[in-house]
Amino acid sequence: MSNPIRIEKVNQTRIDHVNFDNLAFGNEFSDHMLICLYQNGKWGEVLIKPYGPISYLPAMSVLHYGQAVFEGMKAFRQVDGKVALFRGESHYERFNRSCKRVVIPEIPKDIFLGGLKKLIETDYEWVPKEKFKSLYIRPFVFATDEYLGVRASKTYAFVIITSPVGNYYKEGINPVKLTTMPDYVRAVKGGVGDAKVPGNYAASLLPAQKALEQGFTQVLWLDATSQSNIEEVGTSNMFFVVNGNLVTPKLSGSILQGITRDSVIKLAKHKGFSVEEKTITVQDVFNWHKSGSLTEVFATGTAAVISPVGSIHHNGETIVLNEKEMGPISKMLYAHLTDIHRGEQPDPFGWCEKV
Repeated sequence: MSNPIRIEKVNQTRIDHVNFDNLAFGNEFSDHMLICLYQNGKWGEVLIKPYGPISYLPAMSVLHYGQAVFEGMKAFRQVDGKVALFRGESHYERFNRSCKRVVIPEIPKDIFLGGLKKLIETDYEWVPKEKFKSLYIRPFVFATDEYLGVRASKTYAFVIITSPVGNYYKEGINPVKLTTMPDYVRAVKGGVGDAKVPGNYAASLLPAQKALEQGFTQVLWLDATSQSNIEEVGTSNMFFVVNGNLVTPKLSGSILQGITRDSVIKLAKHKGFSVEEKTITVQDVFNWHKSGSLTEVFATGTAAVISPVGSIHHNGETIVLNEKEMGPISKMLYAHLTDIHRGEQPDPFGWCEKV
C-alpha cells in the first residue's frame, strides 16, 4: 500500500521576492518541503508543508555520529512549458545504495519519487523558465534517535527541499583551475567514497579552502594509497579528451558513481565517440599534454552539469588547456545534454519524466 501524502500549503508564496534573472546556486528555497518519519520499523505519512525550521533535540544521533545520506537532482522547464524530472530512477537507486552503506532503512519508491513529484507539482511555478537554469532538488535522510552511543539509529527523518538555481561555479561554464593536494585524501577503498554521505564533503572542506587561497577553483583528488591515480574533482567526476576520444577514471570503490558521468558516457557513445574507463595517473595526464594528445579536460556533476578545466597544477608544475572557453567536444556534449533537459532534442534514453 502506498504511503498517504498530505499537503499543507503556505498562506502566502515567497516567489515574488526571488530574482529569477539573477539566480545564484543554493541561496533561494521554494515554498514547500517534504518530510516523512521512520519509527517502529516503518515509514509513515508523507507530509508536504511550508519550508521552515525542523526542531530536534541536542542528543539527536546524526549530530554526533553522522548517519545521513543526501542526493542532488534536477528538474527542468521544457520548451513546451511542462516540467521534467531528470533521471529520477537513477538517483533513487543511488540514494538507497548509499543508505545501505550507512545502515539506513531503504526509502520506498512511492515516498521518494511519488512524494517528490507531488512536491514539484505543489511548487510548479518555482521551476525557472530560462534555459541553463533549473530546480535543484535535495533529498536527504538522517538519524533522529535521542541517544549517545555508536550504533545505528532506530528512527529517521527523510526530507526533500528544492531550490531554483543558476550556475554552480561563479565562473559559469568558463574553465576552472584545479590543483592536487597530496597531503590530503578524499576517500579510501572500503570506506564511504562511493556513497553520497555528508562526511565525504566535510573532510574535503579544509583542502578546498587551501586550494581557493592559492588561487585554484577545486581540488583534484588522487587515490589514498599511491597518491598518483586520479579519482574525482571537488563534487564532480573527471573526463579527459585524448586523441579525440574520452577517458575517465574507472569506478574503484572510492569514487562516487555520478549520474551525470553515466549520462555523458552514454551520450558520447551514442554520438560515436570511444569512451574508456581506466586507471589514470596524474603523470599520464601530464604526458598526454606534453605529447599533444590531450586536448580537453572537463568535470561532470548534477550541480554544474559539465565544467571545463583550464589548468591542472601538481607538485609545482602546471599544464594549461583552454583557459578561456569550453573545448569543442565538451561544448557539444554540454549543448546536447542541456537540449535533452529542455526537450529541444529527442531523449533516446528516456531520461526525462514529465511531472
